[in-house]
Amino acid sequence: MLRELAGVVDGADAVRAERQRILSTMLEQLDALVQATVEAIRTEIPAYAVQEAPFFVDVRDQVRKHFRVKLHLLLEEREVALEDIAFARGGALRRARAGFALEDYLNAFRVGQQVFWEGVLACAGETPLGHEAALTLTAPLLRYCDFVSTHAGHAYVESQQYMVADADRERRDLLEHLLAGAMPTRGPLLAAARAYGIGAETPMMVALAVPVGPQADADTPHAASAMITRAVPRQAKILVVVRQAEIVAVPALCHGIDPAALCDHLEAAHDRLRREGTTLAMGISTVANGVAELPRACLEARTALGSVTDGGGLVALPRLSPFDYLVLRADDTARWLVDARLRAFLDDDRARGGVLIATVRAFADANLNLRLAAGRLQVHPNTAQYRLRRIEERTGRNPRRIADLLDLLVAIELDSNSSAR
Repeated sequence: MLRELAGVVDGADAVRAERQRILSTMLEQLDALVQATVEAIRTEIPAYAVQEAPFFVDVRDQVRKHFRVKLHLLLEEREVALEDIAFARGGALRRARAGFALEDYLNAFRVGQQVFWEGVLACAGETPLGHEAALTLTAPLLRYCDFVSTHAGHAYVESQQYMVADADRERRDLLEHLLAGAMPTRGPLLAAARAYGIGAETPMMVALAVPVGPQADADTPHAASAMITRAVPRQAKILVVVRQAEIVAVPALCHGIDPAALCDHLEAAHDRLRREGTTLAMGISTVANGVAELPRACLEARTALGSVTDGGGLVALPRLSPFDYLVLRADDTARWLVDARLRAFLDDDRARGGVLIATVRAFADANLNLRLAAGRLQVHPNTAQYRLRRIEERTGRNPRRIADLLDLLVAIELDSNSSAR
């Protein structure tokens, strides 16, 4: 029995000695192990692959520190503690600042662990004793990797949250300056303005949006703001800030972006959000020719936003004619000024499908050309002629007279806006 116990002890000592040999060998070969890890990270993780050479000086330093700590802990047969990896917090902050996704950052730990384990197997060789010694390292290596990746991940998230909060504060401060018509003159806010392509004379627009409907919650504006930020072309710049439940976007019209194209991009984002279950009401201003005109543009966007129906939608002032805008701004008094006979006509025709209302609109769009209007309505010109007579009989307005046609169009648009609400 004593001989057997002595054999077990001698075997354990041999395994421990072999493990010490493996770890000591890896410590001697640390430079090559670090270089192999850096190359594997660069090859396997696309976010790292696109970085320039100076960036990998820091990556190499982090890998070296991790491997050195790991090897010494294994040699001392000691568990890792937070003070052993204090350097990891700085690395996490730098990766967060560089814009790395948390997934990519943690993936680098996985790659490092894989290369380290391959180094263990290479140093262990093909002997049974080497294999047994390597197996004793699996559990402490997994514990180290789990401990380090967990705490590095926490440090990354904390750093990212701090930067997001700091960036949000900076964007809000910049927005308040701009909407007051003032351009920052120095410091971080001036640098932020330039980063968003904003100068004192830069043409800009203002878009205001609010979530509507039962699906909206406290997180909805932030999620929607991310979509709006991505809506503009890559060469364009847009400042987007969430103020309580309202989203404020200030796109800079540079690099050949015109107001109509910008409205199209914002509408595409609006429509995509709706398809994904987020409904917004959005109003877009005309162009502000410089920071001094932004307060006026903000008021315009708020006016446009106020005209959107309760079910959501988008009103872009650059798409409206002066006539459309005047109708948009009309109050209840304007509606009551519409002749009672016209109001009755509109109510009745709307109940019957709106055929005569459509005829008035088509006739106006065709510049009073009856045949063209009939073609757009897909009816015979005689039918269009009959409808115009019916309109005159029922309203007392002759659509062929400009003044009467304007009366009809104003009444129709005011009624349409009122019904939409």
